[in-house]
Amino acid sequence: MSGVLRTVNRIVLGLLGLVLVLGGGSVLAVGLGVNPPSWWIHDGPDDVLVSDADRARWHDEGWFWPTVIAVLGVVVLLALWWLVAQLRRRRLAEVLVDSGDGEGALLRGRALENVLVSGAESLDGVDRAGVRLHGRRSTPQARATLTLEPHAVPGEALRLLSQDSLKQARDSAGLTELPTEVRLRAVKHRAERVS
Repeated sequence: MSGVLRTVNRIVLGLLGLVLVLGGGSVLAVGLGVNPPSWWIHDGPDDVLVSDADRARWHDEGWFWPTVIAVLGVVVLLALWWLVAQLRRRRLAEVLVDSGDGEGALLRGRALENVLVSGAESLDGVDRAGVRLHGRRSTPQARATLTLEPHAVPGEALRLLSQDSLKQARDSAGLTELPTEVRLRAVKHRAERVS
């Protein structure tokens, strides 16, 4: 997703920059006295970009305002999607593993996440687990969510996660540390009747 987002960022910023440079440059050039071609959107320094006739041309058409509102709504939604995508924390694509030769090797971040998830889900009392890596590839950090079964003891689940799954992941990836933020949730279940 980060590659797609990077491409979208470049395209959006490139198009926005091109529109601003061409539009602003043309308005500035005409304002400074350059004679525009006959097909240009304004004729000279005293001309306005949108005339009264242009503003009122579609006023009586029934489809015009709903179309304008729909287009502006789509633009706002796309802008909000783009903003949320910028603010969302990115997943770590790869982890640098010390291979002993001084250069290191790259381990896919999703592979390490999958190992952590399978290790956490094998622990007693853990129903489901989710792990995301973030940070730098030489100093990764993990964010884990454990959904605990009704009989699970949260402290014991955390101890087992730290001693088993996280230790095994650190050792196998050659990491000195793997700081992890763990969120615990309880699996939803029906209340049991006591007789």
